[in-house]
Amino acid sequence: MTFSLTEEQAADGLAVARRTLELLRGVPEFDGRYAAHPAPSSLAELAALPPLAKDDLNTALAHLEPAAEQGATWLFQSGGSTGAPKIGYAPTGFYMAKVFEHWRPLERDDVFVNAWGAGRMWGAHFLAAGLADLSGCRVIALGSITREEYPEWLGFLADRRVTAIGGTPSVLRLWFAHARAAGIELPSLRKVLWLGEAWQPQLEEDLAIVAPKARRHGMFGSTETWVVGSNSPDCPADTFHPFPHQLVHVDQDGLLDFTSLDPAMLNPVLRYRTGDAGELGRCPCGRPGPAMRVLGRRDNVVQVRGLGLHVDELLARVEREPGVTRGQVLITEQGGRARRVEILLLAAPGADVRTESLRRELLSATFTLSTAFAHDPENVQVRVVEALVSNDRTGKTAGFAVREEA
Repeated sequence: MTFSLTEEQAADGLAVARRTLELLRGVPEFDGRYAAHPAPSSLAELAALPPLAKDDLNTALAHLEPAAEQGATWLFQSGGSTGAPKIGYAPTGFYMAKVFEHWRPLERDDVFVNAWGAGRMWGAHFLAAGLADLSGCRVIALGSITREEYPEWLGFLADRRVTAIGGTPSVLRLWFAHARAAGIELPSLRKVLWLGEAWQPQLEEDLAIVAPKARRHGMFGSTETWVVGSNSPDCPADTFHPFPHQLVHVDQDGLLDFTSLDPAMLNPVLRYRTGDAGELGRCPCGRPGPAMRVLGRRDNVVQVRGLGLHVDELLARVEREPGVTRGQVLITEQGGRARRVEILLLAAPGADVRTESLRRELLSATFTLSTAFAHDPENVQVRVVEALVSNDRTGKTAGFAVREEA
């Protein structure tokens, strides 16, 4: 199974793919890129088209400058957690009406806390607001708050008997960890919506104490594709059901790519790769049709002194360490060269994490670290911190961060 739709199901939507192809053919930087490929009239012909990467899409959008037929054209940022911003476009409503046709986690009697950051060009807050608007529920548009504000706001939310909250898993962990530490419970909370990062299993521990009735409801997508699919509490956290206006394809290397079949889509999404690997199969929830299981990012390799460091593999190792709840790789650069690599760890309360022995193990077992820092191993450090490096605007906490030192 390599496509989320059958030939028959995708037939009408391929007209959108053909129109998108014509737009991409008109981008000067793509001269000759699609010359050998016919306009796709089948899924096989679609799969033969060259995939788009993030830089390709940014090049196309710079030339096309799309505009919505109705309402405003919103410009959003993608990739601002660890890299240069990329632009994505969306019309007013952010395509959520099509999502709402198939996925309705919010109901009219819900009190929903929108905790996605609302600042600048981050899109998830407004996307969630669009979903809440369609649901007709009550909304508390909270956005980002500071550490000192958590106790007061948590008390406010408990008094308002909130039934739903949404945010990136990094942000949600802050909310529930602060509630647990302060002894604040949210007994009315039944739904936790999430988008923007993989679900973090450690959230379950805090939810069990703070909001034992709460269940997760996830969305998968990007600022380029917008929401591709969703899951329910009965689905595994890494498995999503694609919507019929989003065509998911798994290539021979196991990488996911996405093609929009929505005529209103402004971004020219045609075999667009987010960098995620995945597979299509049946979901344990029993819902018919193929589901998309996301296996993790394949582009999460960073260059350290000319060698590739596999961040996911490194983090998988440190997060198996007793007492460690999450890790992050922080690379400090000076003049474009990695000067220091720090593995930052969040630890469970009272945990005694063996940072020095873990550092020695990582140095000896990780080829990139042992080779790149053969002459200055002291510049590889492992330390426990109170908070990982996060994007203050979006609230996202990436697996790695790069810091420039003067």
